[in-house]
Amino acid sequence: MLTEAPLDADAALAPLERFPSLLLAVSGGPDSTALMLLAAAWSRREQHKIEVATVDHGLRPGAREEAQSVGAAAQALGFAHHLLVWEGEKPDSRLQERARDARYALLAACARGMEPPGAIVTAHHAEDQAETILFRLTRGSGVAGLAGMAPESRVCDAPLLRPLLGASKAALIAICDAAGCAYIHDPSNDNPAFARVRLRGLAATLADQGLGAEALRRLGARAAAAEAALCFAAARLEAAALLTRDDDAAQLSAAVLRDAPPELVRRILAREILAFGEARSLRLDALERAAQRVAEALAARRALRLTLAGALIACRGDRILVSRAPPRRNMTAPG
Repeated sequence: MLTEAPLDADAALAPLERFPSLLLAVSGGPDSTALMLLAAAWSRREQHKIEVATVDHGLRPGAREEAQSVGAAAQALGFAHHLLVWEGEKPDSRLQERARDARYALLAACARGMEPPGAIVTAHHAEDQAETILFRLTRGSGVAGLAGMAPESRVCDAPLLRPLLGASKAALIAICDAAGCAYIHDPSNDNPAFARVRLRGLAATLADQGLGAEALRRLGARAAAAEAALCFAAARLEAAALLTRDDDAAQLSAAVLRDAPPELVRRILAREILAFGEARSLRLDALERAAQRVAEALAARRALRLTLAGALIACRGDRILVSRAPPRRNMTAPG
């Protein structure tokens, strides 16, 4: 539910309780500045190691100075500050996506370097959640994607926490204003070259048609509930189908999976591919095609062999084998 009343630090940050070390990702905008102010007012602050990190992507003039001003504000609140820099040449395409990946990689490395290793905390809020769901809806995402951002996940082998997903942006701005704390406006948030900015421009029109922020969040909540149910069912089915698993391969019963819903078979294959393949290479559309081929082979009781995302899937008689794909042969002729 969208929070409109003033935010209470203890209630807002309660999900962080079980993590002894926390790295707040603070860009200097109103959302992350409010997160830092909430952490400063948190009654459990002294029981946790809390530090702040700001990423300078090197993409616009003044970014370094802004990051340094965040550092000064963090230190004034008693937090150690890390200025993280995205080094090297910047890509010509998919800039926001790659900048996000670089940002999380830098934050995760910084969090892992804390003692004890920390969890990354971001200030994603309710409007961010609605925007994410709409963005994924326009790209034909599955149920998991339409669930939006999870309150807790992992990125680059570090915990990622989003405790403010129920808070409105207005409530976060109000925290900054009440504290008399200045914040930064990132001009890229107004740049129509980016897809998310163009979607924000459609917000009023979509709301008039019944697809406002609250409707999108309801969609996300329902998708999350459906995703949880599907994950539960897939785990039960996988436990029944699993014959053997070791470091090299997993073998599944074809008989158990033959009459199962294709969506559950797809999820089981995805779990096994992620165990033996390359997660970053696994795309939903390719996975769906592979799962359909497996389902057809099972129904026809015929053999099948295919590779996907660095994993080998083979249907052989009464078993499905998932393992690491063999290395590709070098087809270059000897000189």
